Amino acid sequence: MPDDEDTMSSATELLNIFGAEQGHLQRLVRRITGSTHTAEDVVHETFIKLMNRDVGKRDVGLVVTTARNLARDAMRAERVRLSYAESISRDQLQPSVVCPEDEVASRMDLHSLLRALETLPRRTKRIFLLSKIDGMTYPQIARSLNISVSTVEKEMISALEFCRNWRRRRENI
Repeated sequence: MPDDEDTMSSATELLNIFGAEQGHLQRLVRRITGSTHTAEDVVHETFIKLMNRDVGKRDVGLVVTTARNLARDAMRAERVRLSYAESISRDQLQPSVVCPEDEVASRMDLHSLLRALETLPRRTKRIFLLSKIDGMTYPQIARSLNISVSTVEKEMISALEFCRNWRRRRENI
């Protein structure tokens, strides 16, 4: 089991690798993703992912491979998001005429949901509201909260699952 000194040495070595390779990593990831912001997020996520690993001077390849794999993961996630967005029909995007009774019922449901959201962890609720109410993208949310896009995605999955469960409970009443 590594002691604190080995851990510090590994962390220092990882910092040294990132100091020397950060520009190269960002260029590599930018070529894969086509986005400077995504490249910054992926390089940051690479550092976090390897932070608790035993990394030495010879592990530059591990850092590059990890960044490349995370960039590919980011691209796959983006393709899934785009595919979902494209699958939404025009009818789903068109505003519909709502009778007053339905509007009142919808407002009551919204207030009930907002009260229920108060039970979520603070960051999860904030990410959900930034996305759904403020219309921010995941990269925008990640930058504003100083977290990775991956973290935003995981928190949104949690929040959306919470909403699905809330809806199921309401429908069973």
